[in-house]
Amino acid sequence: MEWSTLLCEDRIRSFKKQSSTDMRTEFEKDYHRIIGSASFRRLQDKTQVFPLDKSDFIRTRLTHSLEVSSLAKSLGQNISECIVKRIEDPAFLPEYKGAVCDILQCAGLIHDIGNPPFGHFGETAIQDWFKKNLKLLRYREKPLAELLGPQMLQDFYHFEGNTQAFRVVTRLHFLVDEHGMNLTKALLGTIIKYPVSSLEIDKKSGDIRTKKMGYFYADRENFHDIQASTGTKGRRHPLAFLLEAADDIAYKTADIEDAVKKGCISYDRLFAELKGYEPGRQGERYKQIVSWLKDKYNKALDRGYSQPDQYAVQNWIISAQGQMIGGVTECFERNYRAVMEGSYGKDLFAGTEVELLMEALGDIACRYAFQTTPILKLEIAAQTIFDFLLDRFVDAVIPYDTELSMTQVQKKLVSLISDNYKKIYSLCSQGKSEEERLYLRLLLVTDYICGMTDSYAKDLYQELNGIM
Repeated sequence: MEWSTLLCEDRIRSFKKQSSTDMRTEFEKDYHRIIGSASFRRLQDKTQVFPLDKSDFIRTRLTHSLEVSSLAKSLGQNISECIVKRIEDPAFLPEYKGAVCDILQCAGLIHDIGNPPFGHFGETAIQDWFKKNLKLLRYREKPLAELLGPQMLQDFYHFEGNTQAFRVVTRLHFLVDEHGMNLTKALLGTIIKYPVSSLEIDKKSGDIRTKKMGYFYADRENFHDIQASTGTKGRRHPLAFLLEAADDIAYKTADIEDAVKKGCISYDRLFAELKGYEPGRQGERYKQIVSWLKDKYNKALDRGYSQPDQYAVQNWIISAQGQMIGGVTECFERNYRAVMEGSYGKDLFAGTEVELLMEALGDIACRYAFQTTPILKLEIAAQTIFDFLLDRFVDAVIPYDTELSMTQVQKKLVSLISDNYKKIYSLCSQGKSEEERLYLRLLLVTDYICGMTDSYAKDLYQELNGIM
């Protein structure tokens, strides 16, 4: 892969550039398109970990995305300097540094823009519903599972928020037409973490790029266009590794901070868990980073802070993030050739001194935050909401846009779906087979539900059930 094509400024919908007083680069224009979009604003009412939390401190998808954006830009600065000064790749021109930073900053903002309400649990709820119901629902006397093509079927069985993000920015956000925000191809290539279809998922391959699917059958033309234009051709865009690393750093540290703030885990328990985590694998760097947590707690006690535990954790996380950024930079440099060839198949923490720390934080958050009674109760409630909405709206769209008759309730349910989404469906279904039109109608429902905020989904569920 070559940087000159990886940083492609072209857009899916091309336009004739005209001279103007606008001095922004194409990637800076991407930033303003994202910031001004309704899809981005809706992230303020979408769950990161704690659904519908009343505290202003606890992170939402919006604040998480801002943090990822900031970390991604920092990684872009580090990596660019590394390529120029240490790797000395002559193909990486000095002016590429600004482009890399702008692309990663934008990618951080939109990486979760397609996530359904109620956090990552929403993805599982959608997958489970389709696995259960596509064999039972019928269209023209045949089960839907028998009518849909193999990739269409697997798209729903492996429904994924990252894949939906690609769909939102390339299709659903109706800026001018059916090309979504019409962002640069370099940016779109960066947010494709898994450049494979739902038929090519292979979690046992050892290659991170096949862990999940990266695009829907409906968006295959856009996917292949971006792959060809950026020169990735089935491989991960190098900047996708950095985006993923920024996301991992942000959520693994934030989940711990939020868990402490919510009282899910105390400072003492956190320190004990970190200190005792797989002692046989702990290196001196790991031990030093963990010791900083105790140092910051003692410092807070010396200064007489009223909440020394929260002070210690918040400040420790900043220091830990710095170490993580350093570890990612070192890993990228060490594996630069493999990354650029497309043969590197791990994340950018593998083999670094912070790899164990990342594992420890993820394990602690899982046991002390994700498995708590309040979270489990909310996930059960969320499952009820998803099941109801999918039951009703899928039933309504099956006969929609066909000669089949619809009940008054089905018509009313379809009328609730965004006009923009229905317009996209109309444009994309023209000239398609009956099989693909059915598939697109099912996507119309998942598009609608994924566009909901937590509050909207809860309120709509209550309203349609007559709960006032």
